[in-house]
Amino acid sequence: MDFPFYIAKRYIRSKSSQNAVNIINFITFLVTVIGAAALFIVLSGFAGLKDFSLTFSQSFDPDLKALPIQGKFIEIHPEHEKQLAQIADIANFSKELEEGVYFTFDEKGHPGYIKGVDSLFAPVVGVDTLVDYGQFKVKGGFGVLGWRIGMALGATIDNYRNPLTVLAPKPGKGSLSQGPKKPYNEQDIVLSGMYSVEQTLDFKYLIVDLPLAQALLEKEPYEVSGINFKLAPEADEAVVKEKIAQVFDGTVQVKNRQELNGTLHRMLNTENIATYLIFTLVLIIALFNVVGAIIMMILDKRKSVQTLFYLGTPLAQLRRIYFYQGILVTAIGGLIGVLIGSLLIGSQLWWGWLKISDVLAYPVAFKLANVLLVLATIMVLGFIAAKIASSRINRRLLQS
Repeated sequence: MDFPFYIAKRYIRSKSSQNAVNIINFITFLVTVIGAAALFIVLSGFAGLKDFSLTFSQSFDPDLKALPIQGKFIEIHPEHEKQLAQIADIANFSKELEEGVYFTFDEKGHPGYIKGVDSLFAPVVGVDTLVDYGQFKVKGGFGVLGWRIGMALGATIDNYRNPLTVLAPKPGKGSLSQGPKKPYNEQDIVLSGMYSVEQTLDFKYLIVDLPLAQALLEKEPYEVSGINFKLAPEADEAVVKEKIAQVFDGTVQVKNRQELNGTLHRMLNTENIATYLIFTLVLIIALFNVVGAIIMMILDKRKSVQTLFYLGTPLAQLRRIYFYQGILVTAIGGLIGVLIGSLLIGSQLWWGWLKISDVLAYPVAFKLANVLLVLATIMVLGFIAAKIASSRINRRLLQS
């Protein structure tokens, strides 16, 4: 066994004759444990919040989505659909047409978007499961509205006598005074249901049948604003993206869920990094205790170190004794801290004892990457602290 490592282990297990040194060593170890546990718990909490936030945005997002590179619309003809159907890794695809409109109901108005979808939209995206009121029915002049818009307008479902009215600007150029008497098209929609996802989306869409939306917006049957794709299990996303782009001769850009919500992902990642850096700074300050504790141990064991030095132990090996001691303290403290943090996160996942509301537990996520990150952070900081402290051993100290 390495001699400095053997002595370092003995120093960790043994108690000092000075009670103050024992207290300092205990506090140092405790601070390391608490710091590691706190960092792991915070990272797990932010990972849970990130996953929780993305579940809302992804409710309207398919595995892949094709969008026009230029302009607002894509032309998809039968030959395009045949080529897409021949791509083995595409389980299904759905066409949609989205445009800004204005909703009116019972002398109340609210801006929003109309989303015309075909019959495959529900199985591709899975939005039908999000309908909390009524049912997902868009054929025959029916539509599904975000419930927050519905509440703002006071709209009700299955109201045949007083349906929701959709106003869409007519396409064209020139001033409104030179155009037709009504510069907009209007369409009455009977609400079959209302969906509920999250605040932004609940204030945004009215989902209707694709041909109805195309007629309202005066678009051709082959004009759409996007194509949603559901991928087969084990599909190679990058390969499918390239094949879809080839079908449309490079006139579309294909995005996955993360790319469709790029701003949200960047915000969540920035918050996660900022929190990690703040808690790492706290951990750096806390691990200065390791430096102080090792220096106190050096002073307490100075006679023993001098004896080893006079017996022929090289100065480098004497420094390694206290370097190993600092590494062991931080490593053991970090492991115990991560273990405690893991138990707390596991209990939250299992029992949900910390609540946001009466029915919603605070979201957390146990990820191996966070375990490795915390341990790596502790070890790096412990290495630096141990190196600084062990460098205090010099010939002047040993010969005094």
